[in-house]
Order: sequence, then C-alpha cells, then structure tokens
Amino acid sequence: MSASVESAARSDLERAKKDAYDPVFKRIAVPSFDSLREERQHRKQRLAGAFRIFASLGFCEGVAGHITARDPEFTDTFWVNPFGMHFGQIRVHDLIRVDREGNVVEGESPANISAFAIHAAIHEARPEVVAAAHAHSIYGKAWSAIGRLLDPITQDACAFYEDHIFFDDARVLITEASEGAGLARCLGPHKAAILRNHGLLTVGETVEEAVWWFVAMERCCQAQFLAESVGQPLQIDGSNARAARAVNGTPFTGWFQCQPLWDQIVRLQPDLLN
Repeated sequence: MSASVESAARSDLERAKKDAYDPVFKRIAVPSFDSLREERQHRKQRLAGAFRIFASLGFCEGVAGHITARDPEFTDTFWVNPFGMHFGQIRVHDLIRVDREGNVVEGESPANISAFAIHAAIHEARPEVVAAAHAHSIYGKAWSAIGRLLDPITQDACAFYEDHIFFDDARVLITEASEGAGLARCLGPHKAAILRNHGLLTVGETVEEAVWWFVAMERCCQAQFLAESVGQPLQIDGSNARAARAVNGTPFTGWFQCQPLWDQIVRLQPDLLN
C-alpha cells in the first residue's frame, strides 16, 4: 500500500470514529459567558475545584504541585494556588494572580517559584492554553524515571498517542525562566509532558481539560506498570490508536470527561466555592 493510500485510509478511520460520537457531543457545549467577570469567576471556581479533585485522588505531597488558569481579561497573567497551602483546603478566594514577571498582582500569599517558571513559559508560548497542571503523583513520577513515553496499550492511553513528550533534562528542579522556556519548547503543540525524574504536566483549553489529562495520564502510567509487571503488553496499532485519539483525545472530550469529577467534588465540598 502506498504512503498516500495508507494516509487516506487512516484519515477515513479517524473520521468514522469521530462521526459516530458527533451527534451526541453536539448536544453538549462548553459554557460561554456574557462578561469577562463572569468568565473569570467560572475559571476560578473550576481551578479551586481542580485542587480539591487532586487532593481527593492523592495528587498532593507537601508543597509540591500547581495548577494555573489564565485570566480571561489580563491574559498575560494567571491564577494559581498560594505556595504552601494544602490542595484540600483551597477555596476560590485563596487563589492568587501572578503576572509575567512573577509578581503577585492579586491576593496576599506568595507564589511558588517553580510554578511561575513552568507555567509562565507555557502560557506565553501557547495562547490557546487556558490551564496547565503539574503534580508529583506516585505513578507519574515513577514512570518519569523510566525514560520512556507511554505506549498505546489501552483505549485511554490512545488519547496521548503521538501527543505527549519526554522532557529529558537532568535539572529536575525548575526555578529559572530559561528552564521553563526549554520545557515549553519541548512541549510544542502537545497536551502532555513526562518530566524526567520529576512527574507529569498537562495543558488544556479549559481548566477541566488540563485536569482530566493529568488524571488520565496518571492512571495510564499505573496501568502500564501493572501490565509490564506480568508480561509484554499488547499494543494498539498506530491507525487504531489515532482513531481512538480522534474521539477521546480532543479538547472537548477532556473537558467533558472532567464534568463528573467536578459535579462530585462540588457536591461533597461546596465550601471550595467561597
């Protein structure tokens, strides 16, 4: 089969899989807003909820980890967790806003130096990215020491097929703007990164998307560890992996997959909205 014929067949398969879900997805929509103020409040609520979700899943360890959300009006600034506050205690009014120089321009608490170095570079390099998430989750940081990308061994892992990178930098503590810029360059247009000997990082066009990719990627790391502990996992071929990614690897799907987590956490912990 020629390369052009193979490419056409691959595109047809991806389109067929996507078309199967389109009628359902068209009845669901990412919310729109009448004002920047309303959009800001929505993002901050989702961001506070994101920290509670991470805490509930055990993605918090000491003062490590951060999730950011770009401000919809002052787009060169972003909202982030205050340094040293447990994810499980963060509420909307605890969030701080940081500018491109690392200054806290709204809120009273200090910012994490690493949070600024990593996230500022990504937000600057990727205008479409609203949110970025990073934490030292158990399976993510263990897999980051292996030095490999995730393989397409499950349907869930296909969301990351050809859409994540391995950031091979021995300087595991990122505190300088130049180091964050290097990560942003390596990430390129992709949705996720495995940071060598460090952990996972994911991005999204919504807070929910970034959160879901992190949750899903952590589980994919866990699944690959389990599968490889008993044998050589079967891999999904490239054509079918791309077709699955065309459905379960889109920004909309990432946003939608996170909605049950949001609904659950806000019902169990409504104080996060304060």
